[in-house]
Amino acid sequence: MKITEQYFEDYQLGSYRETLGRTITETDIVMHAGQTGDFFPHHMDKEWCKTQDFGQRIAHGTLILSVAVGMTAEDINPVAFSYGYDRVRFIKPVFIGDTIRVKASIKDKRDYPKNPKFGYVIELVEVFNQDNLTVLICEHLYLVERKAHA
Repeated sequence: MKITEQYFEDYQLGSYRETLGRTITETDIVMHAGQTGDFFPHHMDKEWCKTQDFGQRIAHGTLILSVAVGMTAEDINPVAFSYGYDRVRFIKPVFIGDTIRVKASIKDKRDYPKNPKFGYVIELVEVFNQDNLTVLICEHLYLVERKAHA
């Protein structure tokens, strides 16, 4: 991981980055269940899942969100920080053995009304499975320092 200062003015609409793949394992699901307390049968009960529409266990949506965010964390930007996530949607299930990859695109930039020293940078995060189907989508909001105030 490297440190890269990227100010509000440096972000270009439409620019993007893509990750390599990461396969979701049973261990990922079990660990996430233990960390969150979400032991719903959709994630944990193989036999019960055989009687349901998907026919097998599915990964927690919050697991896929967490893994995807981690996959895009390449550089440390000391003049920006995550402000949160909006419009999180779990589009398709992710199963044990599926491989996900992430595309993060700069979708928008706008003023931060509480402090002119900063601006919002909105990144569209798209998560795809091995069949190139979208499994998750969200917007990641960054609060980024402006050069003029550096």
